[in-house]
Amino acid sequence: MAESTTTPVETEDVIDDALPGAGQSGEGDATVAYSSESAPAPSTTAPRPVAIGPAAATGRRKEAVARVRVVPGSGQWRINGKGLDQYFPNKVHQQHVNEPFVLLDLDGQYDVIARIDGGGVTGQAGALRLGISRALNEVDVETNRPPLKRAGMLTRDPRAKERRKAGLKKARKAPQYSKR
Repeated sequence: MAESTTTPVETEDVIDDALPGAGQSGEGDATVAYSSESAPAPSTTAPRPVAIGPAAATGRRKEAVARVRVVPGSGQWRINGKGLDQYFPNKVHQQHVNEPFVLLDLDGQYDVIARIDGGGVTGQAGALRLGISRALNEVDVETNRPPLKRAGMLTRDPRAKERRKAGLKKARKAPQYSKR
């Protein structure tokens, strides 16, 4: 009878060893080849460390050209000698320009110094965003390039104003037709 009572006990020991996390040596965890649990999500509270060193790049959109310099700092913006909210009072343009930093979780970790020429406000915001994206790509290619590329921030927007055609008022607008 003693044999019959020890057999269930041995079976329980075998079941315990087969379960992940069982045993004191941790051998059960090491033998698991596949786990349905996903890897823990990165913490959004701790910002990523900033790569040391400045970077510069040029961004263009329509007729606007932005020469951008990105330096590790406290998040200060200098665009043609003005702050971000002074140069781009529209919140949509501010968000558009700040998008690369938000995407890479580097918001407030770099100072931006930019000189922008030509174009309108929206074109300048697009040029500045492209310049910032290219500069952040230059800072740390291995880490920053894949998310920026996926979001389409490293591609120049090729759309430009269509040229004026002869006999028309603008590119496609014709003079008003008069029957008599």
